[in-house]
Amino acid sequence: MALKMHPSLAAHVGEWLKLEIVEPAGVSVTALAQHFGVSRQALSTLLNGNASLSADMAIRFEKAFGVKADTLLRMQTAYELAQAREHEADIKVDRLARAA
Repeated sequence: MALKMHPSLAAHVGEWLKLEIVEPAGVSVTALAQHFGVSRQALSTLLNGNASLSADMAIRFEKAFGVKADTLLRMQTAYELAQAREHEADIKVDRLARAA
C-alpha cells in the first residue's frame, strides 16, 4: 500500500524556486530571464505558481544554480498529482477486466 501525501504538502516547484533559490540569490526576475534567454513573463508565470516547469527550464535552473533538473521535475510531478488527487472522486473510471 502506497503512502498518501496530503495535497497541502506539495509545493509548486516555481514558488519553491522563487523562495529558496531566486530570492536568496538576490537576482531579479528580469535579470534571470535575460540570463536564461527566456521572456520575463514566462519566468514570472512559473515563479508565481501559474505555469508548470518544463524540462528545458529545469535544465536552465540546474545550469545556473546547481539544483538537479530531475529533482525539480519530480517536485512538479508530485505537485500535479496532489492537485489531481484533490478531485480524484470526480474521476469515474472502473477497473479494466483482464482478457481471458
